[in-house]
Amino acid sequence: MAKNNTSIRVSDLLVQSARQNIDQVFAALQTSSAGITAAEAEERQQKYGLNEITQEKQHGWVWRFGMALRNPLVVLLSGLAILSFVTGDIRAGIVMALMVVLGVVLRFVQEARADSAAAKLKAMISVTATAIRDSVALEIPLKELVPGDIIKLSAGDMIPADVRINTSKDLFITQASLTGESLPVEKFDAREIRDNITPLEFLNTCYLGTSVESGTA
Repeated sequence: MAKNNTSIRVSDLLVQSARQNIDQVFAALQTSSAGITAAEAEERQQKYGLNEITQEKQHGWVWRFGMALRNPLVVLLSGLAILSFVTGDIRAGIVMALMVVLGVVLRFVQEARADSAAAKLKAMISVTATAIRDSVALEIPLKELVPGDIIKLSAGDMIPADVRINTSKDLFITQASLTGESLPVEKFDAREIRDNITPLEFLNTCYLGTSVESGTA
């Protein structure tokens, strides 16, 4: 287990749920093994918002243009061009000024195209999770999950949110991205009774960004 586990913050609700038996968890979250209804899911989504990580702010063309100008080579060539004009070497000044303009324009255009391509690729990716709504297992977009949803997990699945396990069978989770552990960790549905451990050491919780190595839950 990596030594920097304590730097990762976990919600108090998840820590509390880990210490409770599953009936207490269901009562606290107003849910059951049959999941919540579509109406309840809509109400909770309005209350808690979408289940997604805050996206990086998209910068406009002014910011991109400013970053292109801050390139050390552009600064150097600009200084040399100014010096050339001051000393009367007009031809050299024009050549370096053209190099500056060309470099800034090329970088600006390339970054704009790269950002546009990344945005299009991201829009094409549809990440879903299997949640039980109205007692029926449904594939829903990851961002539509809400507190109280019952989620089905199987081998190869990414953990779609921080979750408390209520049933499991031979469940092993790969959480190297959080803890640095090279081997998968077995998880159980029993409440956590150990003291003086970090939330990442809980055996009945799984965290967003980790994945299911094997088993079901």
